[in-house]
Amino acid sequence: MKQLMALYIISYIVPRRKRRCYPTMKTYNICDPSSRTTTVDLTSPREWKQGVQESLSEKPLEGYLQAGSLQHDAGVTFLILLGAYAWVKLFNSLTKHQILGQKLSRKLVHITSGLLFALCWPFFSVSPWARYLAALVPATNGVRLLVYGLGILKDDGLVKSVSREGDPRELLRGPLYYVMVLVLCTVLFWRDSPVSVVSLAMMCAGDGIADIVGRRFGSKKLPYNSEKSWAGSITMFLFGFVVSLGCLWYFSFMGFYPFDLQGVALQLAAVSLAATLVESLPITNRFDDNLTVPLTTVILGLFLFPTRSIAGVLP
Repeated sequence: MKQLMALYIISYIVPRRKRRCYPTMKTYNICDPSSRTTTVDLTSPREWKQGVQESLSEKPLEGYLQAGSLQHDAGVTFLILLGAYAWVKLFNSLTKHQILGQKLSRKLVHITSGLLFALCWPFFSVSPWARYLAALVPATNGVRLLVYGLGILKDDGLVKSVSREGDPRELLRGPLYYVMVLVLCTVLFWRDSPVSVVSLAMMCAGDGIADIVGRRFGSKKLPYNSEKSWAGSITMFLFGFVVSLGCLWYFSFMGFYPFDLQGVALQLAAVSLAATLVESLPITNRFDDNLTVPLTTVILGLFLFPTRSIAGVLP
């Protein structure tokens, strides 16, 4: 009897997740408790977009985390800050002990930091302030880059792990643009639109892995840009597409918007191609890839993917 009472109390205290149905490869199920389940075909991109919009109209993970959970979100932010600091310190140490080269270390930080940060978004609550607390993570790193880039403080390990030539002033360009993009994607799009995670996937994985492969196997250069190679550009398209697809699946699995492979593949292919073409242009000396790649992805993504966050944040 006591065991039964204990189970009853636990089942009452533990939050119950609202039943949500998401698309399989071909269908999107809309669950209505008061009626039978209806099915909407999502085999076309237009219908997939409609399914995402319907999903965005609901609160994600309702019952799992209560709105306004300030303490929870502050705790998650603090843990991510610690993890981000330890992650960069790890690569600083690997570079200092010559286990990793400076260029490889810098690119690995570039590839992993933004993606790991985005993958932590589902652990925040549904509070409208959660996005701003999450944005404190890259914003804090931005302040850190300013402090060391301006020479106020010195950290040779940090400079070597995130700069090309070991010049502290480099922290004020590419790395600073990188964290600025993280802040803007978090505040403007958050978990409410695929635009955020696709933009970060293109900037982090697509551009980052392309540089590693291009330096190693990029003997054949592009006809219009001798600093870029066919190997690097092909790698950016493929990894940008695959990592973006994986990110969308992850956020769908966590309950934020539906995932339909057939409906989303063409959109991601178009975004990957556009970002790859922009990255390959001979404009790197004037415009940093950490700005041009996510900007291209956002502009095109706003037309291809549903979004509601900009309307809720900007006047």
